[in-house]
Amino acid sequence: MPSFSWRVWPALVLLLLPSTVAAEESSLLEGWNDVWLFRFLVNMLGYSTIIIPGYLLISYFKRTNYLETGSGICFPFIKTCVFGSESKTGLLDDVSVSTRNEGDSGSSLKQVIKLIFCAAGLQVSYLTWGVLQERVMTRSYGATTPEDEGEKFKDSQFLVFMNRILALTVSGLWCILFKQPRHGAPMYKYSFASLSNIMSSWCQYEALKYISFPTQVLAKASKVIPVMLMGKIVSHKSYEYWEYFTAILISVGVSMFLLSSTPSKHPSTVTTFSGIVILVGYIVFDSFTSNWQDNLFKYKMSSVQMMFGVNLFSCLFTIGSLLEQGAFFDSLAFMTRHSEFAFHAVLLSVCSACGQLFIFYTINQFGAAVFTIIMTLRQAIAILLSCFLYGHAVTIVGGFGVAVVFLALFLRVYARSRMKSGRRAPQPQGQKV
Repeated sequence: MPSFSWRVWPALVLLLLPSTVAAEESSLLEGWNDVWLFRFLVNMLGYSTIIIPGYLLISYFKRTNYLETGSGICFPFIKTCVFGSESKTGLLDDVSVSTRNEGDSGSSLKQVIKLIFCAAGLQVSYLTWGVLQERVMTRSYGATTPEDEGEKFKDSQFLVFMNRILALTVSGLWCILFKQPRHGAPMYKYSFASLSNIMSSWCQYEALKYISFPTQVLAKASKVIPVMLMGKIVSHKSYEYWEYFTAILISVGVSMFLLSSTPSKHPSTVTTFSGIVILVGYIVFDSFTSNWQDNLFKYKMSSVQMMFGVNLFSCLFTIGSLLEQGAFFDSLAFMTRHSEFAFHAVLLSVCSACGQLFIFYTINQFGAAVFTIIMTLRQAIAILLSCFLYGHAVTIVGGFGVAVVFLALFLRVYARSRMKSGRRAPQPQGQKV
């Protein structure tokens, strides 16, 4: 069966050219494959082979008014994928469920136990995930002696696929076992959030080849700054003085950490220009994902249904691109050669899927403010754990910068919770929000 991989063309060149020229062409291909921008473009090309035909089909069904004229065995499937079954609703069922759960919280002891369970689940899932992420992307496998360099795993997209396929399985089983709202959103709308989610995850893995893990964590913590700028420019949003103040604190803290960082003997501790560019890409893609998901939640759906829809398209995009590049079987071969990597990749996916479920449960039981505090603590612990396990050097000034960033994050949580409580107090009981 012919493969439309970008590797087909170099193979033809190798057959037509003399052996010396062919060897140079092969080494040139390997050199290009080490350039992150080239890998990014190849991945996007793979996704386009699914997106473009899908776009043409959706446009055709809408242009021909298929919802009115269509029939046959494929009609329900096409209707679900292209048109959906219900219109948008003003409020989410999840919001009302969250309110009911908070009202029926039970005894204080039960709530404390639940909070400990949620905090422990989130910390264990995402701390383990962070440690494994850095291990997989920055260290080699198969080294038998200190002099042996071993073999590094390079395909970030395969790790994204592993995470998404397990998350799809978990969310699918959850939807089957537990009652969910009737689904109404057109399925194709998940593909937008899915594509940006894939690219943000790819940038997150890829960035670790060029920056240290603590730098990545701080950059993720400071993404509130570009989100505010985007809201001001695009949506003309207005912000409170404390939001500007904490954003400035975060900027100062991150700048202190980056400017005080010193290169060490291991390349994973060095921050490069490529790493900064990839991190900016992560922040942009991740910001789009959250905004698009907010828009999708206007339909009647649960968080787990959202998780299923986004991961479904993520699996389609990544497996299609991996097969077209020939990278899927190369990654499987790497797993067979290095059983330790196979264990790490599977555990990485398990932690990611479990972490998503803990996110939904924590927000449902205790609200976004408690969840934000737990995850902010997790980021601080992740930096300390990474420095301890992988020997990242942090100066006194850099440590002070980290402290400033997390102080600003806690101030944001505190100020936001005070504002919400102040707004709820004067409202009459019958008023709708």
